[in-house]
This record gives sequence, C-alpha cells and structure tokens, in this order.
Amino acid sequence: MRTAVRPYAVNKDKHSMQKNKKSGFNVKRHVAAAAILPFFIAYVYLLPPFPYFLALVIAVGTTAMWEFLVMYKVPVKMYVPGVAAGALMLYMSCMYPEYFLYSFVISMLIMILLRLFSAATPSGSMQEIGPLATGFLYIAGLMSFQWFLMKTDSGLGYVFLLYISVWMSDSGAYYIGTYMGKRKLCPTISPNKTVEGAFGSVLGGTLGAVISKFAFGIPISVTGAAVVGMIMGITAMTGDLIESMFKRDAGIKDSSTIIPGHGGILDKIDGMLVAGPVLYLIVRYL
Repeated sequence: MRTAVRPYAVNKDKHSMQKNKKSGFNVKRHVAAAAILPFFIAYVYLLPPFPYFLALVIAVGTTAMWEFLVMYKVPVKMYVPGVAAGALMLYMSCMYPEYFLYSFVISMLIMILLRLFSAATPSGSMQEIGPLATGFLYIAGLMSFQWFLMKTDSGLGYVFLLYISVWMSDSGAYYIGTYMGKRKLCPTISPNKTVEGAFGSVLGGTLGAVISKFAFGIPISVTGAAVVGMIMGITAMTGDLIESMFKRDAGIKDSSTIIPGHGGILDKIDGMLVAGPVLYLIVRYL
C-alpha cells in the first residue's frame, strides 16, 4: 500500500533545500571575503601607489576585460590581442590620459584589420568587434578613474571610501533584498533585484562613506560624507544593473567563477566602474 505524499511536505522539503543552498552560498561568500580582503587592504594601504596600486588597477582591469570578451564569445584570435590592447590602453589612460583617444583609435583599427584578414567570411564581424570597442571604453576607460582618484589630495582615503562604500552598498542590497525584498526593481534586466534592495544599497553606501571619513581622516563633513555615500550607493547599483544588462544579453549568470561564491572580477568591480568616475568628479570639481 503506497503512502500518499502530502503537498505541504514536498513544499517543505523544497524550501529546506533552497534554504540550505542559500546558506552554503553565503558561507562561500564569507570565507572568500575573509581570505582575500585583509591582503587586499594591506596591499593598497601599505604599499606606494606607484607602481603597486597602478599594477593592481591594470591587473584587475585586464582580468575583467578577459571575462567580458569571453562572456560575449569573442574568438581567441580576437580576444587575446584584444585583452593585450585593453591592458595597454588602461596603462595609457592612467599614465598619459591625453593619449587615451589615440590609443583607442589605433587599437580599434588594429582589431578591425585583424578581423578583416584573419576570417574567411565577413559574417559575424560586428559581433566580434563590438564587444572589443565596448570593453575598451567600459572597462579600460572607466577603471582608470581609480588611479586618478588616488592621485588627488587625500587620495588613499578617497579610494578606500570608494571601495568601502561600494562593498557595503553591495552587501546592503544583497542582504536586505534577500530577506526583505518584495517589489521588483528591474525584472527584465535583473529579476532578483528589488526596490528594498535598492534602499539597502543606498543605506550601505552612506554608512560606508561615513565610516571611511572617520577611519581615514578624509577632510569632509559628516553630512558631506553621507551625501557622497548616498551617491555611491546609487551609482554602485547603476553599475550593477549595467553589468546585469550585459550578462543577460550574453545569457550567463556570472562573468566567471574565479572567486568562489562571488563570481568573477567583473562582478566585483561593476559598481566601482560607475561609482569611481562619479567620485573623482566630486572630489576634483566640487
């Protein structure tokens, strides 16, 4: 005699499995963060900006460029020189910003010629060349503002304000969105993001900026730090949505699996790519 399986029991088991899966994912996130963050903070705080911070910016940007091109399935014959060109362009943007436009134009011309003479058919040329142009501007162009920020007065403090605000913005969005989120923010681009999570992003960014102001002695008022933090929360969330747009278009969940529980490098810097230039403009001109 078979025993009927009650629906609520199945739902309970399913809910339990989802809860355990989420718990395991959180453990991976926390372990990875605990292992990486102390070394990262010590590296940026203790070592001279040149060449160490510059090298870090270029290494992170180059890895993100590689993830972006692989995400869009750019052929090896195109993305290998494309990543090299992106790294060179990022270096030029940081050290010789007045030549960035020239490096972009020359790099794109080389990539177009490479596609012209390496392929048997013109079919798919735009699908291969388009991600290169976008990656050069989206990653190499925007990433260089972190170096510009470091070179300002109190640059180290502002760099940490950027990082801490964006990290806390991401955490606030993740935890508040996960446990309190009900109303979808932008379901066609990122189905899991919620209005409540967006509020968590702004709150986290604000707290991060205020903490950074006191921790690094940044010459800005508490009110000013709070306003900057709110802007960081909004821009970080915008950067996250921009990358989500690209990932959804490419049909993937994470840019890579290089960081356990966190995804790829591009997944971790997406908010900073937008928040960095905004913070630089605030520091430089306001």
